[in-house]
Amino acid sequence: MATQEAVMTTQDVANRLHELFKEGKWQEAQEEFFSEDADSIEPAKAQGMQSVKGLDAIKKKGQQFNDMVEEMHGGYVSDPIVAGNYVAFAMGIDCTYKGMGRQKMDEIALYEVKDGKIVKEQFFY
Repeated sequence: MATQEAVMTTQDVANRLHELFKEGKWQEAQEEFFSEDADSIEPAKAQGMQSVKGLDAIKKKGQQFNDMVEEMHGGYVSDPIVAGNYVAFAMGIDCTYKGMGRQKMDEIALYEVKDGKIVKEQFFY
């Protein structure tokens, strides 16, 4: 008889994401939870960042962001808010960008979970 692996609930995913985000383990979160065809949506006003589709493109976008950062001064992530298949976090960073100086940014990050995997992330800032 084959055993079926239990699928994580949205709350389980939220709790684990929170642990990873608090430790700054963004790439580990992507590897562990993002579906191969996930969407990553940036606001229309985003400077230097664009919406992408697919885990490889999301990883590349993350690397592009990291490459823009000269120095990270701090950041935070709130406890998760879970509603149905969605998880939201308030997040913020304080960093110096190459050629742009020091800036603080606050945002809401919204994740849609399906079958224990993130199928969409969307940022509001």
